[in-house]
Amino acid sequence: MSRSLIERRLSEVSARLKRSREELAVVDEQLAVLSDHAEDTRIKALVSETPLANKEHHEAQRHADAMERSRRALVASISEMQQAQDELLDRLVIESH
Repeated sequence: MSRSLIERRLSEVSARLKRSREELAVVDEQLAVLSDHAEDTRIKALVSETPLANKEHHEAQRHADAMERSRRALVASISEMQQAQDELLDRLVIESH
């Protein structure tokens, strides 16, 4: 692989990695809000012991769980991009010698 191709791919991966890290920051904020809401509805369901409060809690928890799954997928994607970036950097070093 030519040096210019490696540099281009490295630049692309770096840009994607930056966007994904920014997205992770947003997802973390959203997850915190959803988790807090799920906890609030859980306490409300425990105190009120009504079917409606219980339903609200389960719905809020489903949203928080879905966001947690999205976060895990994003973290895995970031990890893969970091690995790809490391491999490209290694190739670049090899090409330099």
